[in-house]
Amino acid sequence: MSLPSFPSSLSASSSHPLAAYGWDDDWAAEFAPYAAQGLVPGRVVRVDRGRCDIATPEGTVWADTAFVVPRDPMRIICTGDWAAVDPDGDPRFVRTLLPRRTAFVRSTSSKRSEGQVLATNVDHIAICVSLAVELDLGRVERFLALAMSSAGGDALLGAAAGAGERTAEPLVVLTKADLVPDAVTLSHLVEDIERIAPGVQVLPVSSATGEGVDVFSAIVSGGTSVLLGASGAGKSTLANTLLGQDVMEVQAARDVDGKGRHTTTTRNLLVLPSGGVLIDTPGLRGVGLWDAGVGVGQVFSEIEELAEGCRFHDCAHEAEPGCAVRAAIEDGILPERRFDSYLKLLRENQRIVAKTDARVRAEIRRDWKRKGAEGRAAMEAKRGRIR
Repeated sequence: MSLPSFPSSLSASSSHPLAAYGWDDDWAAEFAPYAAQGLVPGRVVRVDRGRCDIATPEGTVWADTAFVVPRDPMRIICTGDWAAVDPDGDPRFVRTLLPRRTAFVRSTSSKRSEGQVLATNVDHIAICVSLAVELDLGRVERFLALAMSSAGGDALLGAAAGAGERTAEPLVVLTKADLVPDAVTLSHLVEDIERIAPGVQVLPVSSATGEGVDVFSAIVSGGTSVLLGASGAGKSTLANTLLGQDVMEVQAARDVDGKGRHTTTTRNLLVLPSGGVLIDTPGLRGVGLWDAGVGVGQVFSEIEELAEGCRFHDCAHEAEPGCAVRAAIEDGILPERRFDSYLKLLRENQRIVAKTDARVRAEIRRDWKRKGAEGRAAMEAKRGRIR
């Protein structure tokens, strides 16, 4: 894929040549110490094999990332980062990265405890779900949990977290809405997602007919947005629709299962003509949680509210007397599928956190010992009854 051309200068009304890329007064304040060193600011628009494309006030340049690629994968330069660039080097070098406002992070497929940063400094996380295939509610819940845990990106670069901490706002984009021509059926699908996404906007969109595109364009026109989803979800097609030209290469999804081919191979930052910045990403096969406890609690807020009514504060919601969660399941108020999804994500996130947190590891061991003791006691009681 050839890179889109970026303007070397913007209109006279722009306060800064990088305003279209999201530059603002806060970034200017962060960059001030580096400006005094003769460095220039730039935003990373693509990373590929140790080199990156960076939009600078003079235009888009190639830069080497050797100075800022440590062994920690959480600190590797990523699309969306703001950088301080040496303008005189040959090749140019990225000297440092500005503290991240937000970061969307998933765990890697590696057995080691590692996170992979997919996009940084984003204001909106658009989770793209194709209506060409059956909805996978559990996968949507997983994406939402990660999206709602996207704050604290500044801490990834060693800055003090807390003050001015931001979050990226998630929304669910139901793509290929034209494949569901019946309005009632489409409405039911939207309601299915709304039930598992409390407080999150759910928007049906069709790049073919234009349905919902104007609404989505208005949302992403403010700040930086990232498109996330599986291959074949229509992310690149949607990006092209917003751009008004075929910048991102696309291929048709397979008819047999609706799955797409990995056409997009890098994460690309694109300036939209209507305002705002869009990051298109390759399709994700796996989405492992990474320190997403806050997000899990928000996605399943109704379960955590129910748990407050349990008789025991450490209720495991299994067979304890006075369990408000089990009562809600038995009464049909809480779907069993949703509760199972909640437990699955909680346990997975706990395992990830335990790899780097000794306190969590100790809690897990105590829980295992407790359950083992309860199991042995139950077995002994059963044997006594048999005798």
